[in-house]
Amino acid sequence: MKKTNEPFSFSSCNETLLNPICIIISLQILTNQPLLFHIHHLLHIQTPNHKHKPKTQNLTKTPKPSPSPSPSPSPSSIVDLKDDVVLTEKQKEVLKAVVDGRSVFITGSAGTGKSFLLHHIIHLLRLLHSPRNVFVTASTGVAACALNGLTLHSFAGVGLANDPSPDLLLHKVRRNIPAFKRWRFAKALVVDEISMIDGQLFDRLEFIARSLRPGRKVWGGIQLIVAGDFFQLPPVNSPDPNREFAFEADCWSNSFHLLVELTHVFRQSDARLVELLQAIRKGRSDHIDWFHFLNSCFVEPHFGERDNTVTRLYPRNEDVRRVNEEKLRSLGGEVITYIAQDEGGESGKKQLKQGIAPQELELSLGARVMLIKNLDPKNGLVNGATGTVTGFVKSRRKVLSSSICAKQVLPRVQFDSKLEIEVEPDSWDVMDGDVVLATRRQVPLILAWALSIHKCQGLTLDRLHTNLSRAFGCGMVYVALSRVRSLDGLCLSGFSPRKIKVHPKVLDYSQQAFGN
Repeated sequence: MKKTNEPFSFSSCNETLLNPICIIISLQILTNQPLLFHIHHLLHIQTPNHKHKPKTQNLTKTPKPSPSPSPSPSPSSIVDLKDDVVLTEKQKEVLKAVVDGRSVFITGSAGTGKSFLLHHIIHLLRLLHSPRNVFVTASTGVAACALNGLTLHSFAGVGLANDPSPDLLLHKVRRNIPAFKRWRFAKALVVDEISMIDGQLFDRLEFIARSLRPGRKVWGGIQLIVAGDFFQLPPVNSPDPNREFAFEADCWSNSFHLLVELTHVFRQSDARLVELLQAIRKGRSDHIDWFHFLNSCFVEPHFGERDNTVTRLYPRNEDVRRVNEEKLRSLGGEVITYIAQDEGGESGKKQLKQGIAPQELELSLGARVMLIKNLDPKNGLVNGATGTVTGFVKSRRKVLSSSICAKQVLPRVQFDSKLEIEVEPDSWDVMDGDVVLATRRQVPLILAWALSIHKCQGLTLDRLHTNLSRAFGCGMVYVALSRVRSLDGLCLSGFSPRKIKVHPKVLDYSQQAFGN
């Protein structure tokens, strides 16, 4: 962990001495109660009876700064907020730094709670700065939609960012009035999945922020919260071989007060699997007896075609589409179609199409499906839960319009946990600060006989089969294998230690920054 030497203190908070977040941080230190206990208590005290609803506006407009503070989020909007949640010491360190107004880079292997922590950071930032001044972004549309945010390119107004020089890119942003205002109004910027952002783009975005804001500070004085794992999927077609990764950017070392690597793995409790995944992550092909570890996991390549309870991962989207379509048609039953309802500006709608919620969802009796929203975490109904469609029922609460489903029936799903529910439509927003640019309403399911390795980032699966014979690129084997909860649920084909690829620059950076 790399950090500044300044100790955390009340007076160093970037708002006022009586900032409520500063108070709860101090309470946590004094009472040794879980930090979120105090956040939960504070929100119950402060939250008004009415629910704060984000503003909706046309894409051609941008939010105007307002002197009046926004209401605090409802306690129910805090992700998995429970009194008995206890954070690790490193997670507490990150939250203290965020409250103190510091910029932080958060990394760690798959399943170490990066996404969990990021959701809480976003809520804290919105309490500190108000939602209109906090912008949530990610490098990909899937990751951005998962956070109800924008892609980093959309937020920045840089398009493809392939302009020949930083000055030309800056000129483009100046002419993009909504993007220009976002840069001017931002107090905090969250960037997820940083591993897919190259160093040249990272430098250019910092140049834009510094040029458009007063004071000429690094990133224009914006508090920067960046998360991701460079050992996972890398940038695609980086234009500058000397700045392939964000950590190679000239401004990287000056962009953060704190670098944190989360090390406690929550996803897997199987010590053998954790050791295996850490070896794969670091590319230690001679560090472990692969075939001794994986002997029980090897199956022939067509295993997944016979076992419908196993989700198959593929490197390529065309394989995913082919397998899911073939499996659905093979059921032979009536196909019920659900059409997503999108509202908002065209740019926001375009990003929704990159998200995981499908424009058109086709289901049939017996279809294997995956939940793509957290509906009831206490009962295991979380993003990534798999199950089987057991029927279709008329909606009793009129939550389903004929524009989504002509037959106006809801799918009934028995999840692998044995819980059976009717799955109602849910919503995904693209938000620009506190303004909703676009919304998609759809049944929160996808076909789950097959998934792409790229789209499964952040998911946890109980059983998966992956044929790695066509795996390509650095980090792909690690991303695929780290989705599964235990070795008992892993079915593997086409594996060879030669498929494990780690970029030497990533290894060097990890050693320099974190000593491992």
